[in-house]
Amino acid sequence: MDAAASNPANVPEQSTGSADLVVLGLGYVGLPLAAAAASAGVKVTGLDVNAQVVDSLNQGDSHIDDLTPDDVRAMLDQGFNATTDPACLATARTIVICVPTPLSPEGGPDLGAVTAASKAIATRLSPGTVVILESTTYPGTTDEVVRPLLEESGLVAGADFHLAFSPERIDPGNPTFGVTNTPKVVGGLTEECGEAAAEFYGRFVHKVVRARGTREAEMAKLLENTYRHVNIALVNEMAIFCQELGVDLWDSIAAAATKPFGFQAFYPGPGVGGHCIPIDPNYLSYKVKTLGYPFRFVELAQEINSRMPAYVMQRAQELLNDSGLALSRSKVLLLGVTYKADIADQRESPARPVARKLAAKGATLTYHDPHVESWQVDGVDIPRSTDLEQAMADADLTILLTDHSDYRPKLLEEYARLLLDTRGVLRRSEADEPVTTGPEIPVQARRKVQREGLQVL
Repeated sequence: MDAAASNPANVPEQSTGSADLVVLGLGYVGLPLAAAAASAGVKVTGLDVNAQVVDSLNQGDSHIDDLTPDDVRAMLDQGFNATTDPACLATARTIVICVPTPLSPEGGPDLGAVTAASKAIATRLSPGTVVILESTTYPGTTDEVVRPLLEESGLVAGADFHLAFSPERIDPGNPTFGVTNTPKVVGGLTEECGEAAAEFYGRFVHKVVRARGTREAEMAKLLENTYRHVNIALVNEMAIFCQELGVDLWDSIAAAATKPFGFQAFYPGPGVGGHCIPIDPNYLSYKVKTLGYPFRFVELAQEINSRMPAYVMQRAQELLNDSGLALSRSKVLLLGVTYKADIADQRESPARPVARKLAAKGATLTYHDPHVESWQVDGVDIPRSTDLEQAMADADLTILLTDHSDYRPKLLEEYARLLLDTRGVLRRSEADEPVTTGPEIPVQARRKVQREGLQVL
């Protein structure tokens, strides 16, 4: 039996003069967390290695979609400050690690930022501190990687300080769910660690869900995103063969979605983007491989979703051929280069591999995106169009890759000479159009493509 289990009650209280919270990593996860905590009266310090980000925040500017400059200025008024100096860790009552975990060349998570953060904390760790990892990773990371590094301080997790894992659930650009109203899963190294972490989050999150331990909480995050990854791959593969079978998959999905139980609608697209869905399931696959097993569902889903950019290029080529045009001599306009609608986040966006394949076939590319002022593919600047109507009229082919709200069905139909809609925008009714089917039918089924030369993936 280790010290944490044999002596779980010895975690001392810190002095009342210490800081409430240090958020380590001020990106898409850490900054919204800091904002939610600050608005609840928690004294928050943000720690980041990027001096430009720190200076910008302290001046009241925001570098992420979910927070406006007004939001950041409100945080500053509530006592928030950002710093690059890890000395702030020494007085923190709670430390939350929100650093990136990209894929390594081997296909597993690159834990370089997590280990660097853990080492920085260890040299300044005080008795009674609550340390929580939010960075997505494989099951066992908190106990097997973070814990030993923190215990280099001479303090024992569960006996001298609390250690827990709580998966981030940030959905950039989501107007309905944020930090406070999305249930927070928490798993502690010990029961007491879990209680301490849950008590912290309970100060500003409406509902805290206790997992059995850190490994269960780590697995919960991977399960959520693997579920989405696999189901997106399912409809992407169905889109390919439904096109060959002459089946309107969008109509089939809408019909299936009327079932009030046992079905959730997923929709095809040009690929998957963002940090979570294309990346996180690989962490689980990596861990499973260490046991000597292949994780075939994840590997197959990755294969299917990764080939969608090539399928988009194939459909584009066919659409041009049907009009007597060659891709190699065509002007192609890409609408939307971010990974999801109405945000500026380009992480893992499928627009880049689509553009790469089109360019390799000789297409002349331009792009339009109201949220992205400049865009490069393999170091080459792609010209930006600012006049959407004129850009569509000038292009031989328009490919809609991201369903920004600017891209309205009527506008697309009126100005695009040829259009490949990879997001089902043409199937959506607009506010001034009559709804021709019952309210139980999802919006994607309420509209039909109006003329030749317009296709939906």
